[in-house]
Amino acid sequence: MKKFLFIAIFILCQSAIAEVIPNSLFQNNMVLQRRQPIAVFGKATSEKFVEISFKDKTYTTKVKDGYWIIFLDKSQAGGPYTLTIKGENEVVLSNILVGEVWLCSGQSNMEMPVQGNKGQPINGSNLAILNSENSQIRLFKVGKKMASEPLNSCEGEWTLAKPETVKGFSATAYFFGKMLQETLNIPIGLINSSWGGTPAEAWTPKEIIDSEFKDFKGWNTDDSKPQKNPSVLYNGMIHPLKPYTIKGVIWYQGEANKNYYQNYTYLFSSMIKSWRTNWNQGDFPFYFVQIAPLGWGGDNQAFLREAQLKTMHAVPNTGMAVTLDIGEKGNIHPAEKQKVGERLALWALAKDYGYKNIQYSGPVYKSMSVAENKVAIEFDYAPNGLATFGKELHGFKVAGADKFFYEADAILLKGKLIVWSDKVEHPIAVRYGWQDWVDGSLFNTAGLPASSFRTDNWDN
Repeated sequence: MKKFLFIAIFILCQSAIAEVIPNSLFQNNMVLQRRQPIAVFGKATSEKFVEISFKDKTYTTKVKDGYWIIFLDKSQAGGPYTLTIKGENEVVLSNILVGEVWLCSGQSNMEMPVQGNKGQPINGSNLAILNSENSQIRLFKVGKKMASEPLNSCEGEWTLAKPETVKGFSATAYFFGKMLQETLNIPIGLINSSWGGTPAEAWTPKEIIDSEFKDFKGWNTDDSKPQKNPSVLYNGMIHPLKPYTIKGVIWYQGEANKNYYQNYTYLFSSMIKSWRTNWNQGDFPFYFVQIAPLGWGGDNQAFLREAQLKTMHAVPNTGMAVTLDIGEKGNIHPAEKQKVGERLALWALAKDYGYKNIQYSGPVYKSMSVAENKVAIEFDYAPNGLATFGKELHGFKVAGADKFFYEADAILLKGKLIVWSDKVEHPIAVRYGWQDWVDGSLFNTAGLPASSFRTDNWDN
């Protein structure tokens, strides 16, 4: 009898130990990416093979060093479906949709929830929460986690969009996804991996930091804020997600890097490229938000905005949503998150979903010409010219050869921008919005604001 009991216990223990464990993103209610091979992956304790069934087809893959991965066939949008994973055990995942999956990352302006924070509201949040129930939008919030080495799993749960789940989810991400879902009429999955107050280097793989920035000494050294250290959030909150098949990334970050803006273009560009390399999905779309004006912090903010603009020019398949018109002088977390999310969505709709007849970017400085003491500025992304929408043009400065900038007047003449100062007889440089605080007043006719810009490359 004792021998029989021992054998039974041994068999039970072996069954408990021998199991296949899918990656933590594979849960009930998840969204899988349409029109691409779908990566399904995880761990296995003793199996040699793992079997996966999805949409009446069965796939088999080998286990290597305790891990397995298989790519399911491309699928059109739809559902709900069931996905079954078999090893010694069986995992059945239900209520799965196929649609568009976007990773949403960054610092506090991405993290800020639809309901707002204490004393910091989100415009329109109450009605947005009230009307948020939509089974075609699914949300996954990655648990905050620092790690010294790359992890292979994270904490989080796929939930359906409804008031009790949407209120605590990223406002920027939610409004982005809501506009996509309403326009495309297909399921949308949003994975929010963000942490307030964190710099780009915290989200960048260690091999990039060690090879590309080995001589830079400006990283965080404050032991009370270890989440700012290089690579710790990439290890704990991004690496565990790959290679989950996604459409692309939206990103809202930059404030934490303004004091060393000089390396931000290269750092941010390197981070984007490293994510794409590690995902092995090609140059997936990567759309980001230019930081909003703020009444404290100095002109470093203008230089950081410029670094973000340069990233858009430097890295293919990227785009930038401008927020120069919706900043708040005393609040680093502007309330107009719906506009931010929708401006990001315009980039995706125009560049990735075939909506060719819409404007998706605000005006971006192109060139200048001088006639007497007046400067004419040309812009990209303003096919129908410029507008102010009733605002008075302001925030312009002009300099001559002495490199001293004077406040300038500006007018729109037949949709074109003319800038001058009576104090500068021979202007050679123009700047717009080149200070910490400015209320953007220059737009294209679609209502999208121009980025701050300068025509010079002087050190200050």
